[in-house]
Amino acid sequence: MSKQTLMLRLLFWAALLFAVTMALLPQPPHTPADQFGDKFEHMLAFSTMAALAAAAYPRLPLFRIGERLSFLGAMIEVVQSIPELHRDCDVRDWAADTLAITVVLLIAGLFRLRWRRR
Repeated sequence: MSKQTLMLRLLFWAALLFAVTMALLPQPPHTPADQFGDKFEHMLAFSTMAALAAAAYPRLPLFRIGERLSFLGAMIEVVQSIPELHRDCDVRDWAADTLAITVVLLIAGLFRLRWRRR
């Protein structure tokens, strides 16, 4: 494994840990992205994770990456339904996650296709 691949994988797992932690904190700290709304934050987090995963795991089919990240988004929403967390479970958040993942992975697919042709 190259140093670049290792660094991308570490960045992916750090982003995933950050996103899950922020999603499950009862009172997450405010971030500059708050001004753009909840859906923007979801799309930013999941598009970042999708881009990092596609780059870090170039042999993994993009469909699998999308499937697993979308499932993570769904599970976050399920856990947010726990009353003690004082968070809101919203299927539209999961839809925003999945939309962002899909767009990024379609773009990554174009890059992979172009890369293979070289």
